[in-house]
Amino acid sequence: MNELLEQYIEYLQNSKKSSDNTVQSYKRDLKKFMTFLENQGISDFDAVTNTDLRSYVLQMEGEHFSASTVSRNVASIRSFFLYLLSNGKVHSNPTEGIKPPKIEKKMPEILTIDEITLLLEQPTGKHPKEIRDKAMLELLYATGMRVTELISLKIDHLNLAMGFVSCEDRGKRRVIPIERAARFALTNYIENVRPKICGDSDFLFTNLKGQEMTRQGFWKLLKVYATKAGIQKDITPHMIRHSFAAHLVNNGADLVSVQEMLGHSDISTTQIYLKGRQSKLRDVYNRAHPRAKQEA
Repeated sequence: MNELLEQYIEYLQNSKKSSDNTVQSYKRDLKKFMTFLENQGISDFDAVTNTDLRSYVLQMEGEHFSASTVSRNVASIRSFFLYLLSNGKVHSNPTEGIKPPKIEKKMPEILTIDEITLLLEQPTGKHPKEIRDKAMLELLYATGMRVTELISLKIDHLNLAMGFVSCEDRGKRRVIPIERAARFALTNYIENVRPKICGDSDFLFTNLKGQEMTRQGFWKLLKVYATKAGIQKDITPHMIRHSFAAHLVNNGADLVSVQEMLGHSDISTTQIYLKGRQSKLRDVYNRAHPRAKQEA
């Protein structure tokens, strides 16, 4: 069995070009599975049954592994058996019908509207860099785009007259409206600062040397303004994206529209933001319903 595992690892490395982290994760999961099989007296992968796999899943759950860990192990084993089957090393796939435990998606941490307001107020606009930074922060919160999309924007992706920006991710382009405060900050930046900073670059934003901005560069400036604002949360650019989506949903935006603006391919990804809205509705209900505070 060890020989087949080594062949599979070699396949991941050389044929699939999987990352080292992925390869090590698969190897670790499968080694653990092989230990289980050996303890059951099974020394041939072709002898593994669907019942054996279900027993393994139950054992992991009994040992209080998280749902995400169990799901990852099931995925590793399934991928391995598909490889064995396609290479004629086993005659059937015992992973068929094995369903990993459902992973409950948690509401991501977000900034409150007050925290967002504080953050956006930090670049005072007294210096060209702050005018640029304010435009970037306002646009990020106005659109919920990813930081990679933000720093990749070209000047012709922006249409301030019509109030929208066009951004692209994985070959898919989407159009997102821009609210008034962001349009004002962008106009100020484009008219008064961008020509001095960006030179002849076609990027909407660059660093102060006129070079393409990096994710790390933006992350650092975000941290500086979060510290100035006194925000205690471990802020990241993606937290701004989560905040954009959660604030829209909490204020009544429909999921399909939010999904389109975020560029989610599956609406189930967007549904996570409903949890914040449900919590808000529960609080309103508990405060307002005449019998909500009565003892049962």
